[in-house]
Amino acid sequence: MFLAGLEMDMGGLKKNRNSVIVFGMLTFIIPFAMTYFMGISLLGYLPLASLLLSAIMASNTLIAYPIGGRYGLTRHTSSTLSVGSSMIALFMALIVMASIVNSFHGNGGIVFWLLFILRFVAYCVGLIMVIPRVTRWFLRRYSDAVMQFIFILAIVFLSAALSDAVGLEGIFGAFLSGLILNRFVPRVSPLMNRIEFTGALFIPYFLIGVGMLINIRLLFVGSRILWVVFCIVLFGTLGKALAAYVAARLFRMSWLSGHMMFGLTSAHAAGAIAMVMVGRRLEITPGKYLFGDEVLNGIVIMILFTCVISSIITERAAQRLRLQEKE
Repeated sequence: MFLAGLEMDMGGLKKNRNSVIVFGMLTFIIPFAMTYFMGISLLGYLPLASLLLSAIMASNTLIAYPIGGRYGLTRHTSSTLSVGSSMIALFMALIVMASIVNSFHGNGGIVFWLLFILRFVAYCVGLIMVIPRVTRWFLRRYSDAVMQFIFILAIVFLSAALSDAVGLEGIFGAFLSGLILNRFVPRVSPLMNRIEFTGALFIPYFLIGVGMLINIRLLFVGSRILWVVFCIVLFGTLGKALAAYVAARLFRMSWLSGHMMFGLTSAHAAGAIAMVMVGRRLEITPGKYLFGDEVLNGIVIMILFTCVISSIITERAAQRLRLQEKE
């Protein structure tokens, strides 16, 4: 998420801001509505559990973004729309999660939302005001590439920790810090090479960690878990696909751009894990939680499936887009 913000075409974002907002709303609302009704009607979950599951499937993580970068398509319109819409969808999903958590704790009134908005605004303004000044001073004072790399990582982790303290997940802070640092890190530089190499290491290690969360025994106890995985993957992915292709037609873009947008916005990773862990801590009755092992296993397997689907579709779309541009 940090890399996506760091490499984003800010000029393209400003130029297409209305399209980004529209696609962001579509890629959140369509899978959210489809997953909510699926959770209640097909899986028989409680409304609050279905609501949190819908927020998980409405958000997405830009796992396949480095593939677009490998083909030199980070400044393509489809990439710009996908990155901007991912931020909107993630933010809205985190808002839904925060409202569910605070409804459990009895803090969902007007006072809570006023304090949340004040904390969020103070957080954003603080980062936007402080990070550019500190970064400009540091990069002028220290020219060593290793020192600069450590400084950038410190900014990322500090932003993520502060985001978590505000009530949002750390990945939102990482993305926001990437947008702020966008103009300070040259696209072709030793510093960018180090950051991209580190990003390439994080993704496979994350997937190894996700695989270790699965309770293998549950996979062999009845067919319920397979039904849960099938429903979650089908409706979540179908919702993201509908949003991408509807947006492509609305903006009069090619079907190939629609494929690219679908590929980039269909993967779920860190945000899904963070939200499902929140659901496992919300106690409905003594000893019974909003999300059990069944949902955790279903979400973890869904992450593996959607990461594979996203990578394959993005790879093929990026290849064809690149060939089309060359022709």
